[in-house]
Amino acid sequence: MQTYLNIVQIILGVALIILVLFEVRSSGMGGVFGGTQTSLIRKRRGPELLLFRLTVGTSVAFFLVAIVNVLVVG
Repeated sequence: MQTYLNIVQIILGVALIILVLFEVRSSGMGGVFGGTQTSLIRKRRGPELLLFRLTVGTSVAFFLVAIVNVLVVG
């Protein structure tokens, strides 16, 4: 069972890295160079909201699998 949990954790980790990179890329590069976009309050809509929810869900799943993995190892 520990092997399966490790495989799931690796897959979730890679997926989380990819989702975070997509999320940073979709936010625009204006904030990196001191643009004024960072000071505006914006709502996430459409694909950006879906990407945000997927990132949160994947991070929660990764955290839960990590805790279960620690409990199984003992």
